[in-house]
Amino acid sequence: MTRTDGYLLDNRQTEAAERFDAFATLFDPATFRHLAALGVGPGWRCWEVGAGGTSVVSWLAKKVGPTGRVVATDIDTSLLAPAARTPVEVRVHDVGAQEPPGEGFDLVHARLVLVHVSERERALRAMVQSLRPGGRLLVEDADPALQPLLCPDEHGPEQQLANRLRHAFRQLLSRRGVDLSYGRRLPRLLREAGLHRVEADAHFPVTSPASAALESATVRQVRDQLVTAGLASDQDIDRHLANVASGSMDLATAPMISAWGRKP
Repeated sequence: MTRTDGYLLDNRQTEAAERFDAFATLFDPATFRHLAALGVGPGWRCWEVGAGGTSVVSWLAKKVGPTGRVVATDIDTSLLAPAARTPVEVRVHDVGAQEPPGEGFDLVHARLVLVHVSERERALRAMVQSLRPGGRLLVEDADPALQPLLCPDEHGPEQQLANRLRHAFRQLLSRRGVDLSYGRRLPRLLREAGLHRVEADAHFPVTSPASAALESATVRQVRDQLVTAGLASDQDIDRHLANVASGSMDLATAPMISAWGRKP
C-alpha cells in the first residue's frame, strides 16, 4: 500500500467530540484505576500526551491540585480549551517531532496516541526522557490486529457487513502508518527504554452503548475516505449505520493494552 500522510481522524471534524465522549465512557475507568495505582496526588507534575478531550486532563487536575501541574498537549488542541485553567497548561505539540514540553515530570501518560504516530520510537524516548528519576510512565494503546473483528459473533449478514467495513477502516489506518499490532509490544518497549517494574494488562469492551456510539461516529467521520478509496459504497455505509442504530448488534472495540513502569 502507498503511505498517505496525516492523521485520519481529525479533531476538528464534528464527529471527533462524539468519539472522545465514547472513549471516556469505555476507557476512563481503566485509565483512572491505573493512574490511581501509580500514586498520582497533590503536587505532581504530569504530562498528558495527545490529550484530545478533557476527561483525563480534568481527572489529573483534581488529583494534583493547585500545587501541581498538568501539561496537556496535542497537535490539535481545539477540544482542550475548557481544561485550560490552573493547574492545566494546554500546548500545541507533536510528540513525534518535537522535544518534550518540559522535564522532571512525575507522570507521563498517553492513551491511544503512539499507535498513530509515525515516529513512535522517538516519541517514546522523549516521554521517558522527560521523566524525573522515579517518575512513572503509563502508555495505553490499541492492538487492532490482536482482535480484528467489530462483531466477534459473526452470525448474520449485519455482522458480516460490520466486519467488512471494520477491515476497510483498518486498511485506511495502515495507509496512514498506523501500527495495528503496537499494543502487544508495549511491555517490551518500556523495558528496552530503560524503565523498571514494568507491568501491563488489557481492557476489551465486547458490547455497550458507548461502543455503538464510537462505531457510528467513526464511520461517519471516515465515510468519504472509505468511498473514495473504493473500500465501501454509500449504500454499504447507510445500511451499516442503520444496523448500528438498531441496537441489535454486539460491537467490540480493539483491545487496549496498558503498560506502565518507573524510570530508575
